[in-house]
Amino acid sequence: MVYTVTFNPAIDYVVHTGEMKLGSTNRSDREEMYFGGKGINVSIVLRELDIQSKALGFTAGFTGEAIENGLAEMGIDTDFVHLKKGNSRINVKIKSAEETELNGQGPDIDDEAVNKLFAKLDKLQDGDTLILAGSIPASLPSDIYEKILERLAHKNIRTVVDATKDLLLNVLKYKPFLIKPNNHELGEMFGVTLTNDEEIEKYARKLKEMGAVNVLISMAGDGAMLIDENGEIHRCGVCNGKVKNSVGAGDSMVAGFTAGILQGDYEYALKLGTAAGGATAFSDGLAQKEKIAELLETL
Repeated sequence: MVYTVTFNPAIDYVVHTGEMKLGSTNRSDREEMYFGGKGINVSIVLRELDIQSKALGFTAGFTGEAIENGLAEMGIDTDFVHLKKGNSRINVKIKSAEETELNGQGPDIDDEAVNKLFAKLDKLQDGDTLILAGSIPASLPSDIYEKILERLAHKNIRTVVDATKDLLLNVLKYKPFLIKPNNHELGEMFGVTLTNDEEIEKYARKLKEMGAVNVLISMAGDGAMLIDENGEIHRCGVCNGKVKNSVGAGDSMVAGFTAGILQGDYEYALKLGTAAGGATAFSDGLAQKEKIAELLETL
């Protein structure tokens, strides 16, 4: 079974408009609403790839109820901890000549709620996959990722961590099955600017030496690179298409890779991850099965 954790789920309210004039009333041309948060995005794309998952995390208030109901209608299994106060956040994304985002803060998460999440995670069994993705809300301890991985260290669980800088570096001692920084984040971890494949490979291997089993580096228009558990390097080019959407492409790549490794080998997993990421980038919302399959054929 695959489990995803989203600490701060959201309703993404996407507004398309013409010229945006600050300080005056603007009218939308059209709007869309999506249920988001990095782990939830992964669960949604996994569903498109016929991989069932269970979405864990925290929800609150009427917006939290809307997120759960919406995911249920999409066929996503959820088991959220319900917070007593506040509301799950709404993120406003304005798509005009330039793309502008205003992300909500989300509810406070107390110790009691964290312990309830831990109790749910304790039910994971050997062979399960756990995907931790995204930033940590201010009300949670900064080492929450480490605490989760330490708690599960005695079980044979595939852990996938999609986070940045210290959040990622601090969990390497628990030997996560997969980490997925992009090339810029990889450089930031080591205080360097990476300009070519050789440099990216060098520092990706350093993360592997520090404990990561597999290191997947996304490189936007330059495709992706994987250093697998055997130390072999795999390289995949980028899908061709017009970019419409910058939200969720990385999460889609994680979902595609996870589905691919459950169904095949590393070469296939890298291609499926790349196709899923591209399918989201070329769509208004998250990747759908038909688009993923279409792009996979081109790789």
